[in-house]
Order: sequence, then C-alpha cells, then structure tokens
Amino acid sequence: MDFFLKNSLSGEREKFVPLVPGEVQMYVCGMTVYDLCHLGHARVFVNFDVVTRFLRAIGWKVNYVRNITDVDDKILRRAAELQVDWRELAQTYVDEMHRDFDCLGMKRPDSEPRATAYIPEMVEMIEQLTAGGHAYRAVNGDYYFRVASFAAYGQLSGRDPDELLAGARVEVSDIKEDPRDFALWKSAQADEPGWDTNIGRGRPGWHIECSAMSKSTLGAHFDIHGGGPDLRFPHHENEIAQSESANGCKYANYWMHAGPLRIDGEKMSKSLGNFFAIREILEKFHPEVVRFFLVSSQYRSPINFGVDGLEEAERSLRRFYYALRDLPGDISPASIAEMEGQADYLKFVSVMADDFNTREAVGVLFNILDRINLAKMSGNLNEASNLARIMRGMAQILGVVQADVASMLQSVEGISAEEVETLIAERAKAKADRNFARADEIRDYLMGQGVQLDDSRAGTSWARR
Repeated sequence: MDFFLKNSLSGEREKFVPLVPGEVQMYVCGMTVYDLCHLGHARVFVNFDVVTRFLRAIGWKVNYVRNITDVDDKILRRAAELQVDWRELAQTYVDEMHRDFDCLGMKRPDSEPRATAYIPEMVEMIEQLTAGGHAYRAVNGDYYFRVASFAAYGQLSGRDPDELLAGARVEVSDIKEDPRDFALWKSAQADEPGWDTNIGRGRPGWHIECSAMSKSTLGAHFDIHGGGPDLRFPHHENEIAQSESANGCKYANYWMHAGPLRIDGEKMSKSLGNFFAIREILEKFHPEVVRFFLVSSQYRSPINFGVDGLEEAERSLRRFYYALRDLPGDISPASIAEMEGQADYLKFVSVMADDFNTREAVGVLFNILDRINLAKMSGNLNEASNLARIMRGMAQILGVVQADVASMLQSVEGISAEEVETLIAERAKAKADRNFARADEIRDYLMGQGVQLDDSRAGTSWARR
C-alpha cells in the first residue's frame, strides 16, 4: 500500500518509495552511553519502534538499525570523574538503556552496531575523504572535514553555509582551515584512549561514526534516516556531507525527526539539567502509561511534559482496561489477517499511513472503546469481546493495551496488591461476623488509597479508581 511521510530533507509531505519494493532500510541515531536515558530519548525511540511495528504489520520487510556511540568525549570525561574504565562505564549504560527500553515495550532493533567495532571502516572513510580533497590532516594530527568542498552543505538544516559556525560538538580553533570544518579524527597520545591506525593513533569524531556504521549495515544509499530533533544540525548535516563526499551517491532518501519534549517551554536535555530519567518516571507510572502518553501525539509534534499529562494518560488507559474487565472468552489481540478488510482497521491504517499519525490512530481506538462499552451496557458481551480483540490488535501496533487486565487495574501507587488482598479478606471476615462498621472502615480506607471494590456473588474484585 502507499504511505506518506514528511521528509525533513525537503520539508514536504512525500509518497514513500523504497529502493527495493516491499523492503525498508532504516537507520536511527541511537544513544551516547554515558548516563541514564531520559524521557526525551523515550519519545524518540518509542516512536521509531511504532514506525517499525506498523511497517511490518502492513507487510513490509524492515531492517531497523539503531547504533550505540560507546566512545565519545562525554563518556571519557564521565569515566574520569567516576575513576572507572571508560569501557566499563559505557557497558553499564548500555545495559541500563536496554533495561529502560525493554520496560517501555520497545522491540530490539535488527542491528545495534557499536562505534568501537567499526574503527577500521571509519578510518577507511577518512582516507577516502582525504584523497578526494574533502578532508585534511591538521598540524596536531587531527583530521577535519572541509565544509567548503561540499556545495550542498546546509540542505537538511536550511542554513546558509556562509553563515554557519562550527557545530555544537566542534571547538573552533586556529588549527582548522575554516571555522565551519568539523572533526573526523582526534589524535591521542600513547597514554590516552585511542586506536593505532593508518592515520595515526586517535579516536573518531562523533559524526563519522554514523556514516561508517550506516554504510556497513545498510549500504551507502538507503531509505530512511531518523533521530531526535537536536540531531538535524550539526550531526545529520555533517553525516550527509561526509557520506555523500566519500561515497559519491545520495545518502538517505527520507529523513524523519521526532519532535521535542519540553519542560515549561524548554527542550528537555541533559545539558540544561531539566531532564527526567525514564527510571524516575517508571517509579511513579506504569510503563504502558508512559508509552500511551508518548504515542498520543504525532511523532513530529512537540510535547509539553508534566505530571498532569501523565495522569491524564493513566486515566485514559485505564478506561480501556475497565472496558476489557469481565469480558467472556478470548480477548487476546486479533491478528492482522483477522482485521484486514474491516472498517476500523482500514481507518487505523489510513491515518498511520499518513506520516505515522499515532494521535489519530489512538482516536480510532477510543471509537472502538465507546462501542465496547455500549455493547456491554446492552448485554451483548460476545460482541464486546470481539470488538475488544480488534481494538487490542490495533493497539498492539502502538504497543499499548497489551498488559494483563487484572494486573493493570491492580497497579496501585502507595499500597501493594498484597496489602489490598489482606484487607479484602479481613473485610470479608468482618462482614461474616456482622461487624459492618469494620467492613465499612476498610472499604473507606481503600477508597482513600484509590482502590475501588466491586462486590458480587463470586466475591470481591478490586481496581484502582
């Protein structure tokens, strides 16, 4: 089927045409592993997880590559501060990243190349750039890309090359021919972290890493390149310049950039010190709540973060689980084959195929939710169960409404499930002993803790209000 996306390179909504029919090659810039991931990172990678899920759901073969930068000045500085080996530090935060991303329901990418494993490929590309006049060796042994040699520089960011200064990670100094030039290779002394190579001992600059890793895993020319909003310039601009200069062909056909996550109007970032680690948020909110909050906006739209937004997402998500509670039979997610041709699924696919509009896709789920509740109210529980399967099948593409219903409804902040069950048992005994005052006292206490009790002939069930 056809689908469209807004290409950051052109600024236009374009029909997506892959290089190989039915296949998508996608590279997304991943983490520099020197600290815990924050919610802004989650916003980026949850959305590219959804992109991958959707493309596969509609029958495309996807090769999703997301790199890891495991050597970088920030990593080296942090390791020195903590007095630990930089490799150990990087591996620690790789493990923590996987823990957080797994918790948020992200599927692992098909390939997760690490920069330290591609040093020879980076050196080879630097040698090609130097031979072609696009790079030079400075007097201190560093290698720089000659921005003036690439006429199309600025095409992604829309900036005039003549007005550009060096990028955020490039120090302007007298050793460069032009202040716009950026580092490809940083020389290192024998006692500093580095690799002995044909171009001297040193370590790679940040930008060359992705050019070498994407070429090694996807080829010199591929379909989609994505990342966070802050990577458009200078990182992605520099990737284009060095890749197209070295390879002699177009780098990526389509560019996708997630929108920023803001705190009080400012972008969430470690450099500003206004970030919330994913780990911190998950201490207070269920992972599905966080994911639901993130996919409820289209990936390019800015999100203003606040506890109010997460609480609203929690209330909305629980509406789905309340609707699923007590439905008879199988309410597991319907397969794509079962949903194909149905009006709800066609609408869902239509909005997702228009630049991955998850906001509208969530709206389709709410429409089905209303019909599930109407069917339950009218006593048609089998119809409600069938609708629930369809709704969960589509929600699976977004990675939400997939948890166990009882467990989700019993995830109570401030009081454990074990405490609730103990009090329910005590209340049942109090009622049996006709101690109704104590039974009411327990009920009122649980209500104060946000726990709703539902009594029936089968016993007492509970859920968070």
